[in-house]
Amino acid sequence: METRAALAPAMLEALLRAGDREGVAALLQPLPPADIADALAELAPEEAGAALEALAPAVAARVLGYLPAPDQLALAEAMPRTRLQRLFADMPHDERADLWKGLPEETREALLPGLAAAEREDVRRLASYAEGTAGSIMTSDYAVLPPDVTAAEAIALLRREAPDRETIYDAYVIDSDRRLVGVVSLRDLLLAPETRRIADLMVTDLVFARVDDKREAVADKIADYDLLAIPVIDEADRLVGIVTFDDALDVAEAALARRLTDFGGTAALGGPDIDIIATPVPAMFRARFIWLALLTGFGMISSLFVAAQEALLSKAIVLAAFIAPIIDMGGNTGSQSATLVIRAMALGQISSVWRDVVQVLRRDVPVAAALGIGVAALEVLLALIFKEGIGTDVLWVVGLSMLIVTIAGSLFGVTIPFIARALRIDPATLSAPLITSIMDLLGVIIYFSIAWAFLADMLAGSAR
Repeated sequence: METRAALAPAMLEALLRAGDREGVAALLQPLPPADIADALAELAPEEAGAALEALAPAVAARVLGYLPAPDQLALAEAMPRTRLQRLFADMPHDERADLWKGLPEETREALLPGLAAAEREDVRRLASYAEGTAGSIMTSDYAVLPPDVTAAEAIALLRREAPDRETIYDAYVIDSDRRLVGVVSLRDLLLAPETRRIADLMVTDLVFARVDDKREAVADKIADYDLLAIPVIDEADRLVGIVTFDDALDVAEAALARRLTDFGGTAALGGPDIDIIATPVPAMFRARFIWLALLTGFGMISSLFVAAQEALLSKAIVLAAFIAPIIDMGGNTGSQSATLVIRAMALGQISSVWRDVVQVLRRDVPVAAALGIGVAALEVLLALIFKEGIGTDVLWVVGLSMLIVTIAGSLFGVTIPFIARALRIDPATLSAPLITSIMDLLGVIIYFSIAWAFLADMLAGSAR
């Protein structure tokens, strides 16, 4: 199957150039929609549109839903309006709403006449919810049951609804005002006596989301409770949609990608996520330059501080050789510790309460101390091996500086995510380069402070 999908783009191009519509259908129809979408993504919009026209409308609509949003929009613009209307009507409700949001106004107006009144209202309602909320990722494609029917009647109702519903593994029970009152699984319906009423079968202790909840929080609920879907209700407790597991997985993956770019110092402040493949070069430059400019400022402060130690360095020039490894160690250990804490927060192992801060510090302090001793001893050993004639006082400066900087970096990395949480900032948006730059500055301060303390007599003697 994977081999056929990999060969599809080259074979498709040949068939499309020959105008062999039946050949295109024979090549693509056996493939899963996701594999067809991968093949079409490598074609020009006009060619991809021609390939879609060779498929059955229901299959083509599913394939369109698997394509990235920019490809969907390009295809929509290249397709004849009548064909786009048919595909649009056959798309899953949530994917149809997402596509609708990106279409130009004139394209939307051209699509409306081909939709039934209920479909027009549905797409406008789903597209009206703010981005980033549960409403923006939910679908209205779900099964409902009244509470007063029997199990046999409910199964008959689901049989009629099944072809047009995204999932029927859970049916949502609503009253006459569409308020959500319970949920019943298909398994329970099949195993229940035929005359048993839904009101007696349904589960009323529901896990649900509000329409304006953050979509990441909804995805977390689905994962925490192992749900296939979660019902979404409005301010009046009316059922307005569901968020399915696959949509929650997409949200979780997008959130992870965002956190990786944020932590790597490549976030687009106030803009869309950065994608090394799809993001325009100017936008990528702006996003990265903002962080690098900020870090350059930190670097300049550190360099000015080092330059101010000219008197010390002129008398003990060997100290300059150890600046880089000492300040690098603070940034490295800080980023390590911050990554571990943010990971534990993401997995729910710890939260932002002070009890957890104390617990993490209790574990980190001995580890940080052991790391500091180990790294300091290694640095002194390497100094003895590679720096001939180095004085004992300089070795003390280097060893103590490495010890303190390593411990300080680890403790800083541990505490900064908790501080971020206290300030209501996502800890994952802390940039690793930013942590490193702060520790660079702190590292040079620690290093030269210890140097002045240990080598004061040398400087005083030189002055006389």
